[in-house]
Amino acid sequence: MPRYRDLTHTARPSDAPRVVDPKNPIRTTDPGALQMLEMIKERKIETVYDRVVAQQPQCTFGYNGICCRICIAGPCRVKKEEGPGSRGICGATAYTIVSRNLVRMIAGGAASHSEHARHVLHTAHSLVEGHAPDYEIKSPAKLIKLAEKLGIATLNRGNMEILKDVVELGYADFGRYQDRPLAFLDSFLTEGRRKKFHETNIMPRNIDGSITELIAQTAMGVDSDPVNIIFGGLKSSLADLGGEYIGTNLSDVLFGIPEPIVSEANLGVINPKMVNIAVHGHNPVLSEMVVAAARVMKEEAIKAGAEGVNIVGICCTGNELLMREGVYLATSSASQEMAILTGALDAMVVDIQCIYPAVQTVAECFHTKVITTEAIMKIPGAQHIAFDTTTAMEDAKKLISIAIKAFKNRDPKKVSIPSEKHKLVAGFSLEALTEIFSKICPERPISVLTDAILSGQLKGVCLMAGCNNLKRAQDESHLIVLKELVKNDVLVISTGCSSGAFAKFGLMSPLAVEAYAGDGLKAFFKTLEAANPQLATGLPLVFHMGSCVDNSRGADLAVAMANELGVDIPKVPFVASAPEAMHEKAVAIGSWCVSLGLPTHVGSLPPLEGSDLVYGIATQIAHDVFGGNFIFEVDPNIGAKKLLDALEYRTWKLSVHKKTAEKNNTPLAQGW
Repeated sequence: MPRYRDLTHTARPSDAPRVVDPKNPIRTTDPGALQMLEMIKERKIETVYDRVVAQQPQCTFGYNGICCRICIAGPCRVKKEEGPGSRGICGATAYTIVSRNLVRMIAGGAASHSEHARHVLHTAHSLVEGHAPDYEIKSPAKLIKLAEKLGIATLNRGNMEILKDVVELGYADFGRYQDRPLAFLDSFLTEGRRKKFHETNIMPRNIDGSITELIAQTAMGVDSDPVNIIFGGLKSSLADLGGEYIGTNLSDVLFGIPEPIVSEANLGVINPKMVNIAVHGHNPVLSEMVVAAARVMKEEAIKAGAEGVNIVGICCTGNELLMREGVYLATSSASQEMAILTGALDAMVVDIQCIYPAVQTVAECFHTKVITTEAIMKIPGAQHIAFDTTTAMEDAKKLISIAIKAFKNRDPKKVSIPSEKHKLVAGFSLEALTEIFSKICPERPISVLTDAILSGQLKGVCLMAGCNNLKRAQDESHLIVLKELVKNDVLVISTGCSSGAFAKFGLMSPLAVEAYAGDGLKAFFKTLEAANPQLATGLPLVFHMGSCVDNSRGADLAVAMANELGVDIPKVPFVASAPEAMHEKAVAIGSWCVSLGLPTHVGSLPPLEGSDLVYGIATQIAHDVFGGNFIFEVDPNIGAKKLLDALEYRTWKLSVHKKTAEKNNTPLAQGW
């Protein structure tokens, strides 16, 4: 059972409203978005903030997860009163319906991340086969390290030969039928987690099969046991982690390992004097080429009357480019329409995931061209250009040309760009962090972090991730949780739209350290900076680790800390938080975080309150089995305090057992 110092904290969420101020259309705290809304308030243009209000009140049956639409005898709505109405037409109870609905979200999230990884894998395969002339291996060192972890021979072999074997193993992970674990997942787990996943029968052998098996398991008339269903969901969530690991590592191989880099964020990065192109979605395979094409087509933009081509990022494609290329981050998921409303965005190039269909509706009020690029992602009214890795640069140049042509049709009277933008430092891959730590302890770099925790200088580490969810004002929960954690000396790493929130508010800069960090965290940063004079900009308050697929970097850090401390992950002072979770991907990520053994805060409740049994499994029983648990709490202040409680408890237990082992000159105990 999870323990909290504050006895008023339980596994149940507080009484805070699930939807805050539901009829208020100003549902953002982002200063750039607020400026934009003020600029367009007389123009009667519908945005996501209007649509949230129009949906209130939302269906309580759906909110609680007790609406079943799996077969067309329904939909069935389960009621609390005893009698025929307390079950679905087939006899399914609330706990069956809730668990089915929940794990199907995990399946959707795993499919999304894995499709991202599949695209990167296909690109690497095309490169090996000689059919992707515009791509290259930018990080041979990462390739060799990855191959060695996977058990692939590297001695006296060429990079392409090694990459071929890595790709083949990646493809096997998607469709393996032999009874052996997912290779990319198995390659980095602690021995304790391997044992736990085998004992509980949730170690996946492939990605696609785990997802289809879960859909089959939850079809009408198949599994009705909520515990068995949830364990099937956890297997699929681990397949999601395996897919993320493929996507992140192969992206590093092809596009380079992120290193600390300076950039800017918020809508003010859109430049009225340039051709502005927003790349939006999640896939770096296309966006990296768009950046490269923009650099070689500057003269064409100048001929059209612009000063050049300005690429800006939205959502996780923006995070990918920010991490490696320093591309400006215009905004995050919930305020994607705002970029078009500036009137200065000439094209929005989209790939997959988190792209509102509404962007095309808004674009029709301006000159902006919305261009879809993937076969599985089209928007009625938008232009479609099928992106192909064999003609990558040629396709990217077509996209730039469309934007340059649109620039000529820009209406100066409609241009209104917010002034808001902030400097930031990003690019903190695990390799980059390890390099920074190694300047203090080259033999055991991660000990720099774990020693700071054991000494009491730091309280622990929190991975902050997730989306925007407009049940509360955009970004508000991210900011509240972050500020409470850093004030209490927690080292925060972040990904996805959580990173976007911090970047837009100027919290991803060294200046924010002085303003918000506790004394211990400040001292830790100063020690790192003193040992790393090459970091001329200093260290930011938050370490940006990448896009949502890059949450695998967070898992890598948790594993590295466990190995350094000589314990399994459930004993490491490491927690996770998704303060504004929205997408199915967030459900999948949260589920593998819990399976790894991490207390995981979620600030917007998934549809599971309709069953006390399922809720109890997620928040309490999970802790007994895996060492991690969900902390469902919509009030971000309380959520942050529960995270601090979880870190404090782990650090206290770890310190006690470390001191006992040292005193008695015995190995560190593991049975606690």
